Amino acid sequence: MNAAASPIRLMVVDDHTLFRRGLVALLASDERFAVVGEAGDAAEAQPLVAACRPDVLLLDNHLPGVSGVAALPALLAAAPGLPVLMLTMSEDEHDLAAALKGGACGYLLKTADADELGAAIVRARDGHSSISAPMTAKVASAFRLAGAENGAHAEEAARDGQALQSMQSLSALSARERETLDLIARGDSNKEIARALGIAEATVKIHVQHVLRKLGLTSRVQAAAWLSTLRASASRPR
Repeated sequence: MNAAASPIRLMVVDDHTLFRRGLVALLASDERFAVVGEAGDAAEAQPLVAACRPDVLLLDNHLPGVSGVAALPALLAAAPGLPVLMLTMSEDEHDLAAALKGGACGYLLKTADADELGAAIVRARDGHSSISAPMTAKVASAFRLAGAENGAHAEEAARDGQALQSMQSLSALSARERETLDLIARGDSNKEIARALGIAEATVKIHVQHVLRKLGLTSRVQAAAWLSTLRASASRPR
């Protein structure tokens, strides 16, 4: 980290003490971050988030009393504009939909490794979204669920999902790049894609870069969400 740069101020909300303390210790070992507060439930977190003024909030969903998703409005009211990353074990698309609808900027599973978590925190601070790879295929469905709960048409909800990406034509991709995109959407890592396609991992990285550039996207998460939304739109009756 640049010596002139200030560490990203973090607050962690999780009711499992051992997990929370371990997470805090992990984050504290990274010079990019400074943990300025921690809480075990939403009631404790709400006044603390206003007092600590973190740059990013890491929020579990399954909290005692009020769930993390249900607490989002109050937490965001206490700290307007605060980027909130959900950090949870839930792979349920309804939880994902509720988090996106509630204003969370990202949805990470607790199975994420340190590198993924660190990158997501930096992206959140910079105003970008992150979603764990296993959840990306559920993004389009989550937007439709969120839209349906608001009384919106499925088409409108799909457009909301597409608005997260700069959508370009799928025909711009080569056959190999389309195969790579399919495997990204499945949640495969570069190593798994290389094994599936019988090519070198370095070649996969090049294909991923080309896919993102041609689609006008900036991350694998966006690419997977883009394809999921496209497929959902194409499968709906005309």
